[in-house]
Parts: sequence; structure tokens; C-alpha cells
Amino acid sequence: MSCSPCRCSELMIEELKHTTVLLGEAVKQLNIVADGIYIDGTFGRGGHSQRILSQLGAEGKLLVIDKDPTAIAIANQLAEEDSRVSVAHGSFAQLKEWVKQHHWLGRVDGILLDLGVSSPQLDDAQRGFSFLQNGPLDMRMNPDHGVSAADWLARAEVRDIATVLKEYGEERFARRIANAIVHAREEADITTTKQLAEIVAQANPSWEKHKHPATRSFQAIRIFVNRELDDLQQGLDDALQCLHVSGRLVVISFHSLEDRIVKRFIRKHEKGTEYPPGVPVTADMVASTQRLRGERKPVRPSEEEVQQNPRARSSIMRVATKLR
Repeated sequence: MSCSPCRCSELMIEELKHTTVLLGEAVKQLNIVADGIYIDGTFGRGGHSQRILSQLGAEGKLLVIDKDPTAIAIANQLAEEDSRVSVAHGSFAQLKEWVKQHHWLGRVDGILLDLGVSSPQLDDAQRGFSFLQNGPLDMRMNPDHGVSAADWLARAEVRDIATVLKEYGEERFARRIANAIVHAREEADITTTKQLAEIVAQANPSWEKHKHPATRSFQAIRIFVNRELDDLQQGLDDALQCLHVSGRLVVISFHSLEDRIVKRFIRKHEKGTEYPPGVPVTADMVASTQRLRGERKPVRPSEEEVQQNPRARSSIMRVATKLR
């Protein structure tokens, strides 16, 4: 039985309010067909999924995925009311595995990945994502799985902390901040977001204008704890195999590291497989290579959307179509 859009919307609002970034633009780029198969790889609070379902017919299918147990609880309620919805708890890095279970490999019409942390996660101090609110230093998308930020920082070597801050946060003062963290934990366990934010702020000698000095460090540790960039690379590889020819891949990124991976992935598959000079390659071998065509201009939020939802400011959306 199909879900009532009004009932499902009430469900989302009752749980946790969240403004979906690039809602209309992202779903438009999926080119929804009524009986198509679609995947929302980052369900969140269901904004994109709701819009997709509103355009699907009775024979359409939607698989929703999320690491966050709270998001999955909302998704399961949606699936109970709408038989077109299937739910998978985990990372979109497992995309191909779940698609195979549904016998959809090579048959998916569109895949949407909305990366980053959702507003409800940031606003919930108990999740430990935000340096603006004091809470347990966790940062895991799934609090029941993996190692928390506090546990990792309690035993990581200075060089490892510095590497994470530099590579995932592009932090200029990574070594200095890493040293400060290790020195501070010798005095007392670092267990809250407030403690970590204060340590980083004191160690950072040059604060960026209009940016909290702990911004880059928190981003870096969160990315590392959740394996976000590794998952993204695997998820993109899986998505290409899951899509059918003419299927759409839509990815919304929120920082340059994510966007760089997406951009390079699309460019790589626009060119096709590159072979070393002298390697014998036949025409049929080249033709079998999976290819993408990326839209030349990325999509950014309008000024109106940014005014209504400041967290949309850094978002950038890239779109690609599978050619073969």
C-alpha cells in the first residue's frame, strides 16, 4: 500500500526538523520515470526520498540507505506505509551488495548521494559532531559501530593525529594541534566536544575570519572516524556498476575533499580506461568499459536557499549519466 504524503511528512517533522539541501534540483536531475528503480544512499530525514516517491508510480521502487539508527527508524516507518520502499542500514559503500539482493544490478535508473552531516545530527549535542554545543566526543554516524572520536584520540600517536588533521581537514597547524591534544590528554581524558574545541582553539595561532578555529579539526576527525572518503570512493564505484545505460548519478558534496573525489571519478570514466603505450587492446575490449558523461557545470544553491538554510552555502552538486 502506498504511503500518504501528508502522513509521511508529519512523521519526518515530528521526529526531527531538517531542511533538505538542493531538494528540487537533485530530484529533477534524477530524471524520474514512473516505474523506475532509484536509490537514496543517504536517507537522513527523508526529504529527497519523499520527493522521489511523489514522482514514482505504483510499480516504482526506492531503496533507502543510512548509517544512522535514528534515520533508519524513520525509514522503516516509511517502508511500513509504502510498499515501494526498501531499507538498508549501513553505508552506501555496500551499495552493490544490497542491489544484488534485489536483483537490480545494472537496472537502477538513478542514485542520489547527499554527503556530509545532517542538521539533526549537528543539532543533537549527544552525537558529538558540533563544537558549538557541549556533548560526548563521539562523532560516529552509527553510535553502535566503530570507534568513537574520544576513544581514538585517547590512544592515537601524535603523527597519526597530525596526518588526519592535515589530510582530512587541510589544517595548516596539524602538528601543533596534534601535540596539544596529546599533551592535554596526559592531564585529563578528552571526552567532550567542549574540551576538544578549547584545546584546538588554544593551539591554533591563526584563526580564519568567520570560522571557528576548531572547524577543520572536527571535520577531519569526523571524516576519519566514519571512513567517509573511503566509503565515497567505494560507493561511486558501486554506483556505476548498479546503474543501467542512461541511468543518473547525482552527488551533493559539502567540502572540497568530497567534491574532488566526485569530480575526478566522473572525469576518469568520461575518458574510459587508459592503457599503457604498446598494450594490445581490441575495439571490443574498449567498448566493454563502463563510461559516464558528466554535466559540465556543477549546481550550487540559490541565494534564496542559502538565506533560508545557511548550511546549504558550501554545497555543490555534480551529475553524471551512464553511457555504457
